[in-house]
Amino acid sequence: MAAISAARKASFGILMGVERGSSHADDLLRGRVVNALSAPDRNLATALVLGVLRWQIALDHQLQTLLKHPNAKLDPEIRIALRMGAFQLLHLDRIPARAAIDESVELAKKAGHRFASGMVNAVLRKLAAAPQTTAMGNAVGAGPAELALTEAHPAWMVERWVNLFGLETARAICRHGQVQPVLTVRIESPEVEAELTKAGVYLEPGEMLTPARAVISGDVTATPAFLEGRVRLQDEGSQLVAEIAGQGNEILDCCAAPGGKTLILAERNPGARILACESSSTRLEQMTKRLEAHADRIECRQADAAALVQNEAFDLVLADVPCSGTGTLGRNPEIRHRLKSEDLIRQSERQRAILHAALRAVRPGGRVVYSTCSLEPEENEQVVAAVLAETPNARAIPLGARIEALRTEGILTDSGAARLAGCITPEGALRLLPGAFQTDGFFVATIEKNGSGLTKPAN
Repeated sequence: MAAISAARKASFGILMGVERGSSHADDLLRGRVVNALSAPDRNLATALVLGVLRWQIALDHQLQTLLKHPNAKLDPEIRIALRMGAFQLLHLDRIPARAAIDESVELAKKAGHRFASGMVNAVLRKLAAAPQTTAMGNAVGAGPAELALTEAHPAWMVERWVNLFGLETARAICRHGQVQPVLTVRIESPEVEAELTKAGVYLEPGEMLTPARAVISGDVTATPAFLEGRVRLQDEGSQLVAEIAGQGNEILDCCAAPGGKTLILAERNPGARILACESSSTRLEQMTKRLEAHADRIECRQADAAALVQNEAFDLVLADVPCSGTGTLGRNPEIRHRLKSEDLIRQSERQRAILHAALRAVRPGGRVVYSTCSLEPEENEQVVAAVLAETPNARAIPLGARIEALRTEGILTDSGAARLAGCITPEGALRLLPGAFQTDGFFVATIEKNGSGLTKPAN
């Protein structure tokens, strides 16, 4: 009987949690079970979990063709064992086929499926023996359906992106979703960068922001600079959202957790008072701990952003709203398996309510920065347009001038500013697409409140 490695055992448990819909892979990969593993086992567990989730649609298609009864309904434990074995055989060249197959069989047995474990063994051996071109299928083609299968994304999602952005851009978005995102940090000072270099962390400049660095090698999370909060992990697109928000004296961060953008607002506005709101008590507790060094001027408060009661109390409001997250599929691959097209309307209703509340909270002459990590117009342009149509005392501010100002201030590099100028939408918002930059996807719009009077509440 083959032993099951600690990494595969942990991966199986995490994938089962995700399959049941009860947990998020990112949370589980930072949990106690994974933290107890050795560094090599943690790396393997992460690769297995995220890889299986990224390629699940294609893996299931390939495995189905090898089943004796292709339409048979498989127990969740068997599906996970098959996916794990198939992913290792097709995508992890350094893992021997015998180890991938034998341990997948043992996982099925340990899960109480001794009889079905024989089927797992037979299917994975067929897959291992097939030429790679046959195993991968003949899915490469020019249409949305072929692209969806080749890049393991839902067909409805890919078809939307092809219609919105064109086939080649949709292909770039999908391919970006199939690789591990670039690990990016925000550097507080040249001294911190030198400290990381001395600790064996090799960094390269970010694509657009001068404080951003891409981690090329080394474990930044093990350094004193990271453990003491002097350097933090943050996607460069996420950093950009907070940089675009700019300056204010009284600032509201509507949906602030986990607090990375709040910290940038505090950095850029050293004299400002900041209210950081979060509706989840768990996320609020985590954010409060993260921001405790700035407790003298950042108040963390549990509050539903759609029900904020402050009227004209702030001169700057950041509304980085909850969304579908389709711009983060490389980082959160299970979203593609859970999201339905009808969910976008539900999300947009809440987003409109939050944006209305944000506009009520900002003073005349103040600004609201609305952002999502979604690629979908229902959550982006259509939300802004709907709220502006109901708010006669507000207008959208084109972001071209703000991009140029960030370049002049030395926050954006010249090349970054030039590339971002090409990402401005006809309405003047910024759309950052995965694949165009090595970042998550983001949408950012700035709205200025004119004159006085409150905005009309969302229906």
